[in-house]
Amino acid sequence: MTTKQDTYTNVPVIHIIGLGPGDLSGLALGTYKTLTKAERLYLRTEEHPSAKELKLEGISFHSFDERYEQHDTFEAVYAAITGELLEAAGQYRRIYYAVPGHPMTAEDTVQQLLEEKRAGRIHVTISGGQSFLDPMFTALQVDPNDGFQLLDATALNLDDIRMNQHIIISQVYDQLTASEVKLTLMEKYPDDYGVTLVTAAGMDSETLRRLPLYELDRMVEVDNLTALYVPPAKEQLMYRDFSTLRRVIDALRAPDGCPWDRKQTHESLKKYMLEEAYEVLDAIDEQNDDHLEEELGDVLLQVLLHARIGEEDGFFTIDDVIGTLTEKMIRRHPHVFGGETADTEEQVNASWEALKEKEKADQPPAERFDDIPGSMPALMQAYELQKKAGKAGFDWDDDAPMWKKLQEELAEWLYEMKHGSVESRKKEYGDVLFVIVNLGRFYKLYPEEALYMTNRKFRQRFDYVEEALKQQGRCPEDATLEEMDGFWEEAKTKNKGE
Repeated sequence: MTTKQDTYTNVPVIHIIGLGPGDLSGLALGTYKTLTKAERLYLRTEEHPSAKELKLEGISFHSFDERYEQHDTFEAVYAAITGELLEAAGQYRRIYYAVPGHPMTAEDTVQQLLEEKRAGRIHVTISGGQSFLDPMFTALQVDPNDGFQLLDATALNLDDIRMNQHIIISQVYDQLTASEVKLTLMEKYPDDYGVTLVTAAGMDSETLRRLPLYELDRMVEVDNLTALYVPPAKEQLMYRDFSTLRRVIDALRAPDGCPWDRKQTHESLKKYMLEEAYEVLDAIDEQNDDHLEEELGDVLLQVLLHARIGEEDGFFTIDDVIGTLTEKMIRRHPHVFGGETADTEEQVNASWEALKEKEKADQPPAERFDDIPGSMPALMQAYELQKKAGKAGFDWDDDAPMWKKLQEELAEWLYEMKHGSVESRKKEYGDVLFVIVNLGRFYKLYPEEALYMTNRKFRQRFDYVEEALKQQGRCPEDATLEEMDGFWEEAKTKNKGE
């Protein structure tokens, strides 16, 4: 049996045939005749209604079911099947390979064979076979035009799930697979979310079982003809989806949106970004996970507002922001995404700095301190300036000269406090702070974080003083320094760890 296409190739030919979702009665007459006349017929699996009928009609074939027992992963199974098919095609020059459903729907072996065709090593034809999707849509009475996803239960990825679409998950063939699907879906959906198991769609034995998600792996009637349907989520469930948040921000900035949000610019939002960042630090110090979750959301809000403004101005979108960050993280972590090795934090930092320097070499020349923002808090600026100067060799090797320098600066400040002007006092005070930052840097102490902790400690202790006086019907303005100092010491005793 030859075809016109066969005469155009000198490479082995594999005719791939789809068996459809049910028995042989669902096949086109031409496809059925091809199966009955095929001299060398291979089936991916006998676990299909058509395979049983082919046997009853005396049609011989070779199946690959034993490969599923010999290998631990589907990837290995499909690679083994493809390898055998290629070997047989090379030996016999023409073979027939039948798969359940349609060859182009959820068939990895077919995709691997098509790769061989693209490489010019074989020729492939594809025919026959309705996919299981049409009878699935009919059984479920849903319109795929509303938007749907077809996902593989054996390779279900949380990030691939689009909750606003109809979702059909194929290959839910046993309880273990059903359990893994359930656990993945429960990371996005409520435990009692309604789903539907569909078995033998379009056949006389078709069954639909509607059940809550948490019961999915308790159903023993799953087999290789079973697929799971997950309906689109209602609006409130979509609140956790990034696309929903993006639409909310778009609505706030729309002409008929919120007057306050519409008025904002990159410049007007600067103070809110700083405030939200510091509120994140508060939540971390409080060790309050609920508060941290909320404050991180507020920081994300600022990012999205800036991205939306950038999009309106025609400069960048949130997708550009994400893409730039993703590319940079991959580029600067060759020990994770490339072939390099970094076993310690020090090695990671050295690699990071080397990559940054390489990136700068490809850019126009810039001053050493150009990438230190002028709007950065002064303590942070001092730290970054010293760090960059230190990398250039302008640094002490030990702390002794730093302590000596601190004593000198303290003496100069004291002199100016007695004899100098306001400006000279500020200058010498700044010199003292600068040396203290350098000392902290030598001991790997971050000044902004350290002072932040002290500020928080002071606030808590003074709150204690005020509360103690309040219980006496008084306020700090009514108390002596000695009385307040006594309560201060009490606060220190009660909070020794702070």
